[in-house]
Amino acid sequence: MKKIVVFICICLAAQTNFAQVQKTFSTPYGNNPAVGKYATVNGIKMYYETYGEGMPMVLIHGNGGSVKSMANQIEYFKTKYKVIVADSRAQGKSEEGKGALTYEQITDDWSALLDQLHIDSAYIIGWSDGGIESLLMAIRHPNKVRMMALMGANLQPDSSAVYEWAIKMVDQSNHYLDSVIAKKDTTYNFAKYKKLNDLLGKQPHISLAQVHTIKAPTLVLGGDKDVIKEAHTLQIYQNLQKAWLCIFPGGTHMMPETDPELFNATVERFFNKPYYRPDTKYLFGVKD
Repeated sequence: MKKIVVFICICLAAQTNFAQVQKTFSTPYGNNPAVGKYATVNGIKMYYETYGEGMPMVLIHGNGGSVKSMANQIEYFKTKYKVIVADSRAQGKSEEGKGALTYEQITDDWSALLDQLHIDSAYIIGWSDGGIESLLMAIRHPNKVRMMALMGANLQPDSSAVYEWAIKMVDQSNHYLDSVIAKKDTTYNFAKYKKLNDLLGKQPHISLAQVHTIKAPTLVLGGDKDVIKEAHTLQIYQNLQKAWLCIFPGGTHMMPETDPELFNATVERFFNKPYYRPDTKYLFGVKD
């Protein structure tokens, strides 16, 4: 049973890579009683941790992840920013709440958390589902986003955006979850896993018109062998008003964990100065 549940978690988020050993830090990110707190937002208790001082930076993990998933980013950025990192609804230590999960609901939880912390705007790094929620933050709560970096985000859940192998994994997980829920198996909270799986299989549904309304400067990132198709990542980039694009050579969906040095430095370079848009044509004196 335990092996099957691990398989489900892999399907949910690809947050666990058996070939990759996560770095160990002296700070117990995700389980730090010295800084860990709960905020009541939209009817649930949301677990969060804060580190460092300066301009606020929000880190949003992927599906099935937690604060610990962003440990490499916390460790790097906490000396440069005030880092706010939390467990999204139904993940980590945060409560599930009632009803189905939606990306919009999770995004609104994050917005409410920032309100409680009296943070009017922040730099945002979103990985996978966190990237989707970052996009929705810029759409639903645009004043809260100063600049953002999106790693492996998608606008829809179908094969136009996501590789077929990933869709099949989610489908396999879904069939298994349906079967154990029908048997009323209570070994684990399979109903919650089902909600998280449905996020991947049935959501999001963000239109290009919505993307085009985003004014926040955005760094769009992906691996050249990601879960998300490169053409889809390019499409997101092309429909943003102010954006840079980075496709990591030899990179996967797991870049924030497998190569945090390159990932973090790339994001930092983008955030470090006011947005500007170099263009080769200007170097040749071509005017708009």
